[in-house]
Amino acid sequence: MTTTRTETRTASRPAAALPGAWRLGLARGALELRQFFRERDQVIFTFSFPVLFLFLFASIFSDDVQGADITASQLYVPAMIAAGIMSTSFQSLGISIAMERDQNVLRRLRGTPMPPAAYFLGKLWLVLVTGLLETVLLLTVGVAVYDIELPGGAADWLTFGWIFVLGLTGCALLGIAISSVPKSAQSATSVVILPFLVLQFISGVYIAIDTIPDWMLNIGALFPLKWMCQGLRGVFLPESARILEQTGSWEYGRIALVLAAWCVGGLLLCLLTFRWKSRRDG
Repeated sequence: MTTTRTETRTASRPAAALPGAWRLGLARGALELRQFFRERDQVIFTFSFPVLFLFLFASIFSDDVQGADITASQLYVPAMIAAGIMSTSFQSLGISIAMERDQNVLRRLRGTPMPPAAYFLGKLWLVLVTGLLETVLLLTVGVAVYDIELPGGAADWLTFGWIFVLGLTGCALLGIAISSVPKSAQSATSVVILPFLVLQFISGVYIAIDTIPDWMLNIGALFPLKWMCQGLRGVFLPESARILEQTGSWEYGRIALVLAAWCVGGLLLCLLTFRWKSRRDG
């Protein structure tokens, strides 16, 4: 009789509510960051790659840019910051998620009570932290070595903020979407890095924007990287450098529209293409 009453009281108790997606996303983000920083080789490569390329290109091309009142090395700083943002979001997520899918990590996570949104929030926390650290590192090098001046007004920092957030978000969503393209973990690196490398050449990262053929620039303008480069040049370079742009203007309004459109388009691509199982599993 006592046992029956105990079972009745136990059955009448409400089940403990699971934490919400936001709370689980924070916990998942903390886990992603711990896993990232435990891989020392990955950390060194991620943060040193844009800095190394900045040193190389800024050392090779160090002359003054005619009419722009800047040096070629200064021109590379905002471009490398934009490339660093895309590297820590698009490239990082495109490769890591494809590998997790191939290793059945996603399939196991999908079988847990964790809301799917928590997984993606965890990834976004990862790219936000690593993107900020990459940006701070490149800005430190730019100020210390190449005489880049930090913005003095709140308006310029606000511009930097929305370019960073929209660019990081759009590139992260594109990285999630492209992670469904590789057929295996072995092919993920090639599938993701190739388009990113091409975009860097036609978006004004490695080559000055005024020396790239218009038809290449028009292709690059279809993607976020070109607009991030242009917006960050407007933030960190003097107004005289506007003459290097296609239209002679920073075009902040168009930059905001394109980056916001990629955030929406990237989300739609994720919803349409994302898979929890590898193709071998059907």
